[in-house]
Amino acid sequence: MSTAEVNEKVVYSDQENRNALIAVKSHLIAGFLVFLLMMIAGFTMRAAQGTWLEIGADLFYQIMTVHGVGVVGAAMITSTGVQWYFLRQYVRLSNGIFWTNFFIFLTGVVLILGSIFVGKYGGAWTFLFPLPAISMGAWSNGAAALFQVGLLIIGVGFLILYLDFGRAILARYGSLARALGLTQLFGKEPVNYKHPAAVVASTMVLIVNFLGIAAGAVVLVMGLINLFYPEFKPDALLMKNLIYFFGHVVINATIYASVIAVYELLPRYTGRPWKTNKVFYAAWFAIVFMVMGVYPHHLMMDFAMPSWALVVGQVLSFGSGIPVMVVTGYGALMIVYRSGIKWTTSAKLLFLSMFGWWAGVIPAILDAMVTVNRTFHNTLWVPGHFHFYLLLGLLPMLIGFAYFLAGEGDSKEQTKATDNLGFYAYLIGAFMTSMVFLASGANSIPRRWAAHMPEWVSFAQVGAVAASLVVLGMLLFIIRALVSLPGANNPQ
Repeated sequence: MSTAEVNEKVVYSDQENRNALIAVKSHLIAGFLVFLLMMIAGFTMRAAQGTWLEIGADLFYQIMTVHGVGVVGAAMITSTGVQWYFLRQYVRLSNGIFWTNFFIFLTGVVLILGSIFVGKYGGAWTFLFPLPAISMGAWSNGAAALFQVGLLIIGVGFLILYLDFGRAILARYGSLARALGLTQLFGKEPVNYKHPAAVVASTMVLIVNFLGIAAGAVVLVMGLINLFYPEFKPDALLMKNLIYFFGHVVINATIYASVIAVYELLPRYTGRPWKTNKVFYAAWFAIVFMVMGVYPHHLMMDFAMPSWALVVGQVLSFGSGIPVMVVTGYGALMIVYRSGIKWTTSAKLLFLSMFGWWAGVIPAILDAMVTVNRTFHNTLWVPGHFHFYLLLGLLPMLIGFAYFLAGEGDSKEQTKATDNLGFYAYLIGAFMTSMVFLASGANSIPRRWAAHMPEWVSFAQVGAVAASLVVLGMLLFIIRALVSLPGANNPQ
């Protein structure tokens, strides 16, 4: 088929569209509820560090563990809802497999929650070898195993879903290279400015996430074997590399999946098309390698790491922000400039996400510098940078998409006032949360510490106030979603 023919939208029956919309809404509502709970968990930790709340160190690390893994899980399931909604407009996806992954995900969540709050597992989402097996009595091997089995089950569900993505993309486009726009980039086909950005981004996410989750499955299996057969001792550096490759790829892929909402919705709000071109294809082709290659900046303090790997990680980290800024950020600015856009809550959130993504990359690039990394990496600077691009980059994309589905154009004045309150409470709280973390890191306050020294307490207290604003904003968004989403019709 020609490039024009494969870019025509897939036609579904009304019943298929209704079923698909129910599935997407379920993903969004479940993901947002988990996000809200994880924000409350984050507030609890900051209040405890600020001496406003007294909890035991064991409970603190259990909350820290569920907060980390819960945010990643919520980001995965919610961003997948965004990606699936738009990708199915260009390729024929299976509604059954989409639901299958959802219920597999919920099964894994139940196992993880049981391991943490019943089994007392508190080894952080990273489950770094050999910590799960040497808890000094804080938790049992069974609890550690249950946590890792829960992660493994969730990974299997997503691998099944990505196989369906791959099947559908190959059936429509013939190859991943063609879907990614490489045949146009390298002159084998004429440039088609209508080639869907949703397909390009989804293909990139498919490639990196399939490999990332597969790596995670390998390291989880090795960790499980070690728990029950201690004589099996895998190389600790290999385990750490696999874990951070898995974790870094998966959480970054969520924002690349969610940015599809920006590509699809800003053109609707501005009345201007988002045209793909060779620069766009080149940027997304580069992102494939950058997302997989930058993770060594998390291992710069590991003296045993090969120097070449650290150099590659640092160089790619420096360059990783360029595709974002040149293609997506600049493109969003140009499509909005003098467009007469109506600044609905959805439009404001999607545009805010561009700022959050742009600015959130900067602290990460700084942390990737060896001299900075040695001082900052084990401090609260790191939570600062990823809270910045998750709270101000990823979540605005997801919430903006939810407002689009909810049909905010029909909102009453009272509802709009509540939306504005939620938007500004969330914006101020998210920015404050991120900046307090960064300021804490700049003052050498360590991360992952339950107890804070007296000179650190004021930072935690300001952080707790900021987190409360985030919770307020998210709560208002959640109420809006629970009220509006179930009855909303397909806005296509």
